[in-house]
Parts: sequence; structure tokens; C-alpha cells
Amino acid sequence: MSDTPNIDGAQLEPIPFDGPPPKILLLYGSLRETSYSRMASEECARILQKFGAETMTFDPAGLPLPDASGPDDPKVAELRDKVTACDAMVWVSPERHGAMTGIMKAQIDWIPLSLGGVRPTQGKVLAVGQVNGGSQSFNTVNQLRILGRWMRLLTIPNQFSTPKAWDEFPKGRMRASPYYNRMVDVMEELMRFTVMTRDMRDTLTDRYSERVESAAELSKRVNQPKL
Repeated sequence: MSDTPNIDGAQLEPIPFDGPPPKILLLYGSLRETSYSRMASEECARILQKFGAETMTFDPAGLPLPDASGPDDPKVAELRDKVTACDAMVWVSPERHGAMTGIMKAQIDWIPLSLGGVRPTQGKVLAVGQVNGGSQSFNTVNQLRILGRWMRLLTIPNQFSTPKAWDEFPKGRMRASPYYNRMVDVMEELMRFTVMTRDMRDTLTDRYSERVESAAELSKRVNQPKL
């Protein structure tokens, strides 16, 4: 899975990190047998592994539509467990009718802002990308950015959009091209942001309004009248 023949190793700068390897979750937005978003996510995983990351991928096959099942559904539980465990994510979707696919959106809709007192996405890092059947477009990555902000993720500035995906992935692997180099750029940036921020996550997401609310709840509990 970690073979990257298109990378010039002499130009790939190592990204040092302390502690365990960053855990990065990859989501893709198509169930087709020939899924170019899955192939793109696999290329992203290979690049991230080259940088020393630990990657995991969620297969959306079998995931119910939002609200069609509950959090105990095995696929929902698997998705939420992986989101909770990761330090960063990569979201890759095809563009369909000018937007991300329903399969992509369903995965994000199953990710809660709060889960048992834990915010599974807050302060984690996100990279977004899309694949296109025709000319290059940025509708989907723009939508994914909005969702990333809504999910309280730190979405990196860089992104990738691969046009004519059928021509970029001969035999299931992405060929050497400026589009591949852009993907490497995005994964490199994701790794850097993740390494820089993962030990500061609590500080970066510490909010005045939540401290005020917590103080008020504590005061109410401590000062409740005696029975």
C-alpha cells in the first residue's frame, strides 16, 4: 500500500514528530467498482504513509442513510470510532451535478459534533479533495470546506481537484502529473499542520463562552439549597 513510484525521494522533505505516528482517517464518496475517489484516497494514504503517518480508511458500503438507523448500527459505530481515534482526516468526493455526492454527505452527517461529552472533530485537521469526470471544478471542495468549518475542523489552505479522473488513474494508480504533485503538496501540508497542532488541540479550542457556561453550571451545583 505504501509504494509511491511517482515521488522523487530526493525532494521529499521528512516531517519529524514526537510521540506516536499521526493517525489519519480517509473518507471517499463513491460506491462504484471503479471509484476514482477511492483510488484518490488510496494514493493519499500511500503518500501519508511515506511521511510516517498511520492511515485508516472507512468503506461507506452498507452505511445507512442518516436517521434511517441509530448509532448502534455497526457501520455507524465503526465510522464514529474511527473519527474519534484519528488526529486528522482527508475527505475526497466526486463531483456529481455540481456538488459532492450523497454518499459523501451521509458519512459527514453521521459524525456528531458531540459524542458522550467528547467533541470527536473539534480541533482536528482536515484536507479536502475532489475528482471530476470532466473539466476541473472546485464546487465540491468548496462545499467540503464549509462542512469542515461547521464540524470545527482546522481545514488546511491547500486542496486538490483532479479533472478527467478516468485519464489520471490508468490501471487503478494515479499517473505522474502536476495533479499528482498537487496531491503530494496537500498531504505534506496536512501532515505539517497535524504535527504542529495535535498537542495544542485543547488550547486552540478553549472557548470563553464554554468556560462561562461551565462556571455557571459549577456554581449552580455547589450553591444548590440543602434538602
